[in-house]
Amino acid sequence: MMIILQVNQLTKYFGADLILSNIKLEVQSKDRIALVGRNGAGKSTLLKIISNQLSFDSGDLIKPKGVSIGYLAQDTGLQTERSIWDEMLTVFTGLRELETQMRTLEAKMGDPAYFEDEVAYARILKEYDEVQEAFKQKGGFQYEADIRSVLHGLRFSEYDYQTPIETLSGGQRTRLALAKLLLTKPDLLILDEPTNHLDIDTLSWLENYLQGYPGALLIVSHDRYFLDKVVNIVYEISRKQSAKFIGNYSKYLEQKAEQYEREMKMFEKQQDEIAKLQDFVAKNLARASTTKRAQSRRRQLEKMEVMDRPKGDEKSASIMFDIDRQSGNDVLKAKDLSVSYDTNPVFRHVDFSMSRGDSVALVGPNGIGKSTLLKTLVRKLKPLEGTFSFGANVSISYYDQQQADLTSNKTVLAELWDEYPQKMEKEIRTVLGNFLFSGDDVLKPVSTLSGGEKARLALSKLMMERSNVLILDEPTNHLDLDSKEILENALIDYPGTILFVSHDRYFINRLATKVYELSTVGATEYLGDYDYYVEKKEEALELERLEAETATSKKVTSTATTEAPEKMSYEQEKEAKRLERQRKRRVEEIEKEMEELEQKIENNESELCLPEVYQDHEKVLELNTANEAFQERLLALMEEWEELV
Repeated sequence: MMIILQVNQLTKYFGADLILSNIKLEVQSKDRIALVGRNGAGKSTLLKIISNQLSFDSGDLIKPKGVSIGYLAQDTGLQTERSIWDEMLTVFTGLRELETQMRTLEAKMGDPAYFEDEVAYARILKEYDEVQEAFKQKGGFQYEADIRSVLHGLRFSEYDYQTPIETLSGGQRTRLALAKLLLTKPDLLILDEPTNHLDIDTLSWLENYLQGYPGALLIVSHDRYFLDKVVNIVYEISRKQSAKFIGNYSKYLEQKAEQYEREMKMFEKQQDEIAKLQDFVAKNLARASTTKRAQSRRRQLEKMEVMDRPKGDEKSASIMFDIDRQSGNDVLKAKDLSVSYDTNPVFRHVDFSMSRGDSVALVGPNGIGKSTLLKTLVRKLKPLEGTFSFGANVSISYYDQQQADLTSNKTVLAELWDEYPQKMEKEIRTVLGNFLFSGDDVLKPVSTLSGGEKARLALSKLMMERSNVLILDEPTNHLDLDSKEILENALIDYPGTILFVSHDRYFINRLATKVYELSTVGATEYLGDYDYYVEKKEEALELERLEAETATSKKVTSTATTEAPEKMSYEQEKEAKRLERQRKRRVEEIEKEMEELEQKIENNESELCLPEVYQDHEKVLELNTANEAFQERLLALMEEWEELV
């Protein structure tokens, strides 16, 4: 491990406004770091400073020479006329030049004219060996496979490769920008909200990819499930300053709560001590018999370094969803639903039901029609086929993910008050205050609000409606981590029924009592939270795999029986047994060699963690080179083993 970036006492102003103050941050070569804090805390500003997109006013930013940094800003999409495949190839321009050199040298090596000149031929052979070795060391024999792997993980198939990028949607171009950066493999990969525009399956792939990433990671994300899976260090930006916590996001929350409790106890203990000393001084200073002790206590008070009251969390939103009246027990029944924006259904034959008190999550890949289904249920779209009906006394409030993109020229106060003119201004201001709109904030034009502010305003409208069924489409979009937790707690305490779509797996886990997975041919019900749904999906996939293997085995046996009904001759049987013994022996040899290689790799990695080793650059290079060779051999053995078993 080596330090690849240090930030010391960094300060940043925008005009006269102090944004960041005395920020400290250190990144080592294998760190996985999350940067967390409220919307507007300065997280993206700090990432831009580190990636040299913005200047800073004071402090130090130290980066060793040769360290490469890759930065992906929020919603950054590729802008190019190239096809997907051609754009990904630009990452490997240097490698492809080496490949061209190899082909040129190969052509010369095959030219009879060079055979006669032994010196020239030897020189070409030597040059070819050097170029080929450089090509191999830089991953030349696998770069196309790497491109395919990353594009597949980010949901681009081979049929998409020749598609011009300029014809794609914003979300697709953002995914391609991420793909290109992942293929670049910088020493420090900086990602600002990389989970935007990714469905749950793609998020799972990205988590696995980043867990094995060879460099360091610095990530801003509002996806807590993602942070728990990927990071092992958290830096919090709060009140313009930074604090470091070791562990993932959940561990950070625990440590933060423990730290506050510990500091509060120390503060209260000191306050008690100060009060006792002050009381003693006040009562005994004037008495001759105790004046010396009182003076001693007073000097003790004067020398004491008085602690400030620990600062708890910054002000949070205060959300509570309530209902005017209870619905009947049967809330919703849908039968054989098919829905679409045009004449082509996005899915068919969906059956599902909801009872009072249910909290139902709709999941499925992007484009499967989750939002379309919600719009159909609130009668913004008509179903193509099938029926649905709501039960007795059902009243519905609908939160559209586009609702947070409010464009009104009204003030925040008027936006809410116009919908409830019978309320007093004080009541409306109180509601807005609960959603962190205080003072002059309520006089801002709605169109100038940030995404998070618009989302909070939309949620304030939802709270005022007091309906007994909430239908929510991506309600956590644009919310910071703290606001998400406040919203979750409010919805957990909500006495009504909830149907929601979300890509936030942490949110689904906390809220869902039931999960429906949408596919093109229907909906599958899972009676549990997100983790339960994943577990059952994995069990089903494993069962399918076993059934497929069994079917293949039966088919092979059946084919063998059909094609070779006659019993093998003695010589044929003897040869078959010899080949089988040979196969088993080779499998054992491969498994033994693989085990030895894995042990060597583990030993080298342990050695790389020793201070006397990781400070010795030559030794680090030697161990890393050895491990790369071991990994390459391991991969070849694995392929051979898979063919044999």
